[in-house]
Amino acid sequence: MSRRLPTKGTGDEGLDARLVELLDEVGATDDRDQLFEILATAVQLAGDGAHRLDLKITNAALQEMRAAFHMFAPYRDVPKVTIFGSARTGPDDPLYAQTHDLAAQLAARGWMVVTGAGPGIMAAGMEGAGREHAIGVLIRLPFEGGANPFIVGDDKLIEMKYFFTRKLMLIKESAAFVALPGGFGTLDETFELLTLVQTGKAEPVPIVLLDTPGGSYWDGWQRFVDHEVAGNAMISREDFSLYCITDSAVTAVAEIERFYRNFHSLRYVGDRLVLRLHAAPTRGELSRLSEEFADIVDGRIERTGPFPPEVSGKDHLELPRVAMRFDRHGFGRLRSLIDALNDLPSAPAHPSPPPTAAEDDRIVEEEDGAHEDIV
Repeated sequence: MSRRLPTKGTGDEGLDARLVELLDEVGATDDRDQLFEILATAVQLAGDGAHRLDLKITNAALQEMRAAFHMFAPYRDVPKVTIFGSARTGPDDPLYAQTHDLAAQLAARGWMVVTGAGPGIMAAGMEGAGREHAIGVLIRLPFEGGANPFIVGDDKLIEMKYFFTRKLMLIKESAAFVALPGGFGTLDETFELLTLVQTGKAEPVPIVLLDTPGGSYWDGWQRFVDHEVAGNAMISREDFSLYCITDSAVTAVAEIERFYRNFHSLRYVGDRLVLRLHAAPTRGELSRLSEEFADIVDGRIERTGPFPPEVSGKDHLELPRVAMRFDRHGFGRLRSLIDALNDLPSAPAHPSPPPTAAEDDRIVEEEDGAHEDIV
């Protein structure tokens, strides 16, 4: 067996070789480069003289992520939607009924519903979805009494110490997101999600900000963002395309389904952005889109077959795709381009199944090719 190593080793060839032997001993055959670098990082921590608190944070975060990955693994082929919202919303609040209705509609269409597993909006989402379609990622807090009764004791529930590991799992596995009115936590989750998509650190996804008829929460939020944030040029007005504000659960579901009518996923290959679709646009449609989105596309949007890295990775080879040189900056406009592809006459008449975590990583990983596999 060859012992070619990634560049990110311990710096000690003897130690690196022993880490490879350890991978051999435990029978690791897949993704050995990543496993090797995890082990090498632990060894480097041991040599850094790291503070005990730093080690406790690293240890707990890694344990939490490993446990969460293990919990989600059996459901990687099921599309998921994450619902954010206040823990303080009571069962008699119209927002509770709105969330219950939304989750029930999504579950009936084959979606699993992921929430923070606490009370309020989180409980409403799980009750509406039903235990079979619910996944909970609970945060351990001193003033809350644990998981809500609709998920407590279930194998699809995990409890986490850190907000940052919890937010990673609430975002990583899902292909759609709905935020209802809430406090600092809900706003934090919503703004982080918007930041990831706006900066291209996560793939474009449907993001719905849902209220009840007559509610003013998201309308007030939009006024603040419009006047104070966009008005002072801190974001572009094109970024408003990244989300949809509505007071209708039916509209929220339609927005999610519309996003996946034609669009499947994306990937960067060299200097090209490849969009995988369910139906190939006509040349005339692509010509019009190339003109409409010339501000973010250098040249033309063209139909293409799979590129060599996609072929070698067997990456959705059955899907038609289009490729372009995207400026990697205008992600609000990219979302508008995806909407336009979904609305083309050539697009499928009915919504297509969204990609699942088994098919596609929600957090974008850049092509690098910087190291060799351990074989």
